[in-house]
Amino acid sequence: MARRIDVTGADGVRLAAWEFGDPAKAGPGSKEPGDPGDPGDPGNAGEGTAPDAPGVLLLHGLMGRASHWASTARRLSARHRAVALDQRGHGRSEKPPEGAFTRDAYVDDAEAALDQLGLGPAVLIGHAMGALTAWQLAAKRPDLVRGLIICDMRASALGGASQREWAEWFASWPVPFATLADVRKWFGEDDPWVERPNPARGEFYAEVMAESPDGWRPVFDPDQMLRSRETWVYDAHWEELAQVRCPALVVRGLDGELGRAEAQEMVRVLPRGQYAEVPDAGHLVHYDQPEAWLTTIQPFLDSLDGE
Repeated sequence: MARRIDVTGADGVRLAAWEFGDPAKAGPGSKEPGDPGDPGDPGNAGEGTAPDAPGVLLLHGLMGRASHWASTARRLSARHRAVALDQRGHGRSEKPPEGAFTRDAYVDDAEAALDQLGLGPAVLIGHAMGALTAWQLAAKRPDLVRGLIICDMRASALGGASQREWAEWFASWPVPFATLADVRKWFGEDDPWVERPNPARGEFYAEVMAESPDGWRPVFDPDQMLRSRETWVYDAHWEELAQVRCPALVVRGLDGELGRAEAQEMVRVLPRGQYAEVPDAGHLVHYDQPEAWLTTIQPFLDSLDGE
């Protein structure tokens, strides 16, 4: 079950945060958008965790949504107040046509969420773009962040070619999809970016689709996603890593986008960095191998709680 909490982000953008409290009954991606138990349903109000429990803020990656963290948040809720944020342009948060989709805007939104939810000093857990937001906020506001988990996000610049590839990829999507089964099949098998069949990837993208009169379409605007991405792909982000003073765990999937050499260099640059990897996982580490992911991060969280 999940409880929605409204947050006001930078420039007054309305954001949806989700507090998870009940144990997960199935793995990630087991609910279709709009089904009972999906965080998109405001009627699902769980009891949550004690307000004074250690705070955790979970930040999804580009195109993601808070519900992608449901399995993780529910497991953590036994000892933490775990809240996942739909970032601007994503999930149930506002998607202003002329809104700012800059690095500063995303970081300021996460900062506002920590303040308004009373989570700080919190542990930030971020995947991909959400991880970049997390470490930039940790560098900016060390008083708000007591620990950091970076999941499969590179610190190096990706460059213009990467941005062009993403634009071409979005243009290749056969939208609208007739059914959610078609969504799962295309992203899990037929997408040219898929090296081998990956059902978890199909489920991941099924969760960010919504039914429209002509079929299933993404809940986000691809142009806004490209605008968000272009504010970080051209730059390296090592300097902000070096400014993170709290303990930090860098986690990569063995088949993910973050290579071992770069991940280990990130750990070296982080003043209190640690390294971990999850076997048989790609970029969507927490979705590909949810149990192995939780087993990997739990000792780090335990060490923070013992400080």
